[in-house]
Amino acid sequence: MRARPWLSVLVPVYNVQDYLEECIASLMQQLGAVPGVQVLLLDDASSDGSAALARQLQARWPGALQLLQHPHNQGLSAARNSLLAASSGAYIWFLDSDDFLQPGAIASLRQAIQSHAPDLVLCDFSLWRAQPRLKHRLRGEAHRRSFHGPARTLLRDRTTLLQGMLLGGQMHAWSKIARRELWQGLQFPPGAYFEDMATMPRLLLRARSAIHVPEPWLAYRQRAGSILSGMDAAKAADLSRALRPFVQDWHHCAQAEPQLASDAMRFAIAHLAARNYLGTLRALQRAAPPPAQAQSLARQFAQDYLACSPLPPAALLRGYLRRGWLLRYARTRQAVLAAPAVAQDDAPTAA
Repeated sequence: MRARPWLSVLVPVYNVQDYLEECIASLMQQLGAVPGVQVLLLDDASSDGSAALARQLQARWPGALQLLQHPHNQGLSAARNSLLAASSGAYIWFLDSDDFLQPGAIASLRQAIQSHAPDLVLCDFSLWRAQPRLKHRLRGEAHRRSFHGPARTLLRDRTTLLQGMLLGGQMHAWSKIARRELWQGLQFPPGAYFEDMATMPRLLLRARSAIHVPEPWLAYRQRAGSILSGMDAAKAADLSRALRPFVQDWHHCAQAEPQLASDAMRFAIAHLAARNYLGTLRALQRAAPPPAQAQSLARQFAQDYLACSPLPPAALLRGYLRRGWLLRYARTRQAVLAAPAVAQDDAPTAA
């Protein structure tokens, strides 16, 4: 009987012909030294040559790659959900097909799991650009932290884990490797953008232990055509409502575990809600929809922010000042203080 894989790497594929080979090669080249990994690709009805390339890659590594196919395009969330349902590994790692793994990532992950057996492993990442400039290096794009808290230490304090993730704001699925059990009954929202923001905080809330390995295991490709590069009003609306399911879960969990409703936790959630709110306002300003639509969206965005934030705007701003986050205070103050009036449709928007 075949042993259960210790890891499933799940790769959704859609119109990434120019990047897919580099992505898969970066993974497969590491599996000779670290066996026991299931690799699943799913082509979401690509309209370029991605499906044909995926079949070629499957032939290059016979028996090591499984290829699934959606009969018609269903979007990233549905592709990930299908991959999750088809996987069998003890741990789950989602890898976007336009990104690639750094050398040694799989071995480092295996060591962390063997040493600590955590529910969740958090890794760092780098931003990859075809033509990096000095300003990109000065921003520290070669190594971006995904977690603000202790590193290389098994965390069993859920508040420390959640605060470290929420304050960092790095909610992407590909920097988190989770036990399969954490995904039980949890899916990405089909048809929605910002599916990571809607899903990963909920996954984090389920983890009882975690370890942060402060190494950039993944290169996050910056390219035109990504969701963030093409932000519009519809995508901003998905971002605006993304945290609502997590906040509902958090309220439920906090009833049984009061420490999850600590002042520090409430601040961390309020901070992330405010970050999302400012992002939606910037997107709305760039999209410049007709005035009536802009007013309606601004009202909805303010309502979503206030519903998701466990702190009123003034309390969040006091928290920034106490922590010495003066730049964050300055960037946030006008918009969040105006939010209650905007939610009632009584004031102009502030970005």
